[in-house]
Amino acid sequence: MIHIVIGTKAQLVKVAPLMLELQNKSINYNFIFTGQHQHTMDEIRQNFAIKDPDITLHRGKDITSIPKMFVWIIKILFMTLTKRKKIFKGDKKGIVLVHGDTFSTLLGALMGRVARHKVAHIESGLRSFNLLHPFPEELTRLLTFKLSHVYLCPGQWAVENLTKFKGKKINTEYNTLLDSLKRATENFDQSDVDIPEKEYCVCTTHRFENIFNRDIFIQNLNLIEEAAKDIKVLFILHPVTEKKLIQFGLMNRLETNHNIELRPRYDYFDFMKLVYNSEFVVSDGGSNQEECFYMGKPCILLRKATERQEGIGKNVIVSEYKLDVFKHFLTNYKSMQSGFLKTALSPVDIIIENISSYQS
Repeated sequence: MIHIVIGTKAQLVKVAPLMLELQNKSINYNFIFTGQHQHTMDEIRQNFAIKDPDITLHRGKDITSIPKMFVWIIKILFMTLTKRKKIFKGDKKGIVLVHGDTFSTLLGALMGRVARHKVAHIESGLRSFNLLHPFPEELTRLLTFKLSHVYLCPGQWAVENLTKFKGKKINTEYNTLLDSLKRATENFDQSDVDIPEKEYCVCTTHRFENIFNRDIFIQNLNLIEEAAKDIKVLFILHPVTEKKLIQFGLMNRLETNHNIELRPRYDYFDFMKLVYNSEFVVSDGGSNQEECFYMGKPCILLRKATERQEGIGKNVIVSEYKLDVFKHFLTNYKSMQSGFLKTALSPVDIIIENISSYQS
């Protein structure tokens, strides 16, 4: 049987088109939800018309702190040991699909190993080659590589990063996010998200290294305020970001800036429509980097390094937290705009072709 372990919003967005295609092909799969994120997960499932989880391992608030993360991981691994038959529906020779670089990724790989299934890693082979940037994602990826048997890599560069690891490497050419984005654009007419009448940019920051350190958070706010001097900024409030803004006493800076508008976190289709109609994106998210590359949308990353190659040197710039780099982007972003990536290739089809033998 095919077992899919998902825990975060970003993971669900990227794996949803795979799950939908499995449903369309009447291929049975077991949807295991770790519960790392709760907010907007139902909306995303509705966006893509995928089934509810077959089993939910955690119910409650989002897991946002390191101490809670460790307790959560230990709890679920204990459940895997004691309730393995229930979680994996009695299957003894299946494949566990995990995605990306979150704690749910590592947890799913560990669960698969504990249950003695094969582990397949979607979005495998991405590296920044710096354990501290991004942290802890780079470390999580390396540990997941060691636990995996099948590596589903979004490009040849990713494949080549896995030469030291044993297992089957499959080049899906692009990320499954391309399939997600295509579906989102097909449904823009159904979205009633509020699009500003004047030019605007979208800003989102939520990574551990950016919001858990007050000095770095302030440094990034300075950059965002620089953008707000010339263009309206729609600042998307992730729950963990809002929590840290309040904790550090920084929320007032955003609320009192007349050119910064605070917006809630949206479901995927609404958010993509907002991004699609924007002038550019300021983000620290790897998914946003890829989406901007596929859409040809200028994007500046609030990061020191990125593990992805999409758009670098074209329409994506890594700020390295430097004001001069940020100002250069603000001055020249219009020359970085390009069209939507046109390709008939579907990473989801490639993945299904390589895992369908595990259908029960």
